[in-house]
Amino acid sequence: MVFKLADLARLFNGQIRGDPDVEIHGVATLDNAGPHDITYVTNQKYYPALSKTLAGAVILTANNADKCTGNAFITETPRLCFAQVATLFSPPIPFEPGVHATACIADDATIAASAWVGPQAVVEAGAFIGNDAFVGPGCFVGARSVIGVNTRLVARVVVNYDCAIGGNCLVHPGVVIGGDGFGFANSGSAWLKVPQLGGVRIGNDVEIGANTAIDRGTMGDTVIGDGVKLDNLIQIAHNVHIGDHTVVAACVGIAGSTRVGRRCAIGGQVAFSDHLEIADDVYIALGSRVTNSISEPGNYSSSLKVEPAEKWKRNLIRLSQLDETAKRLKALEREIERLSGARKT
Repeated sequence: MVFKLADLARLFNGQIRGDPDVEIHGVATLDNAGPHDITYVTNQKYYPALSKTLAGAVILTANNADKCTGNAFITETPRLCFAQVATLFSPPIPFEPGVHATACIADDATIAASAWVGPQAVVEAGAFIGNDAFVGPGCFVGARSVIGVNTRLVARVVVNYDCAIGGNCLVHPGVVIGGDGFGFANSGSAWLKVPQLGGVRIGNDVEIGANTAIDRGTMGDTVIGDGVKLDNLIQIAHNVHIGDHTVVAACVGIAGSTRVGRRCAIGGQVAFSDHLEIADDVYIALGSRVTNSISEPGNYSSSLKVEPAEKWKRNLIRLSQLDETAKRLKALEREIERLSGARKT
């Protein structure tokens, strides 16, 4: 696949400074790019490399174009533009429709003629596989579950019974959708399992990273909105709702019945308590602990930075003394107020 730089500019609303007829064959990093590759720069620490790159073109902003000695593709959003260009050069791997001979398909399952079900895959009773869907090797689609149009289950994905995935989704290996939520009632001497009677409902254009788990609802469904992007190794508990176009980084845990708004961005290793309400357009820094609802959009953080172990030990001791220190401070404030009042009289 080959495009002239001018063609890319027309497709993605960019401006060219340099040779518009240079042929672009693919994308590459700034250091590794050759004369027919296109790359991009947004971080200032890479500015010095602009004078040394052999790239056929560099995507950058107008403010930084003068730092580039070669061909410049100028746009207000270099990273977004690069993503669009890279997608153009990396279309999905094509597949032939059909059902592999080793797949196990229930008699009353429905599989679209344009879909593919791979080797060792299992599709249970009443399940539906939509047009152009891809069910990869070793996948399991449970009874009455739905896989939408053009959705790809890469390999070893488990979609339990009574779950639904929308169209144009990408689900990476090891994902488990619709496992039982962690619900138990204490009888006093033991834990009694609470039946998990709901399902999981996933919208359109969702991507789910490797080994992420999305539990089914206790009553009602766990819901993942349209355009949500989930990284690897995320735990989403029963009855959680995640709003449209929210992104969640790796190793996040969201406890049961928490509702996360639309267009939120959740950093890696953030932990949520249960039954919280998170507003739209909330950005939470990595490693934060969210124990209360957030009602206003904005940036939030609660993590402590790393520091030398001996210093942390000393600070930890002081932290454990905060309650006693606060009491002593309160007592001193009262004494100062008493003495000040006595002087005035």
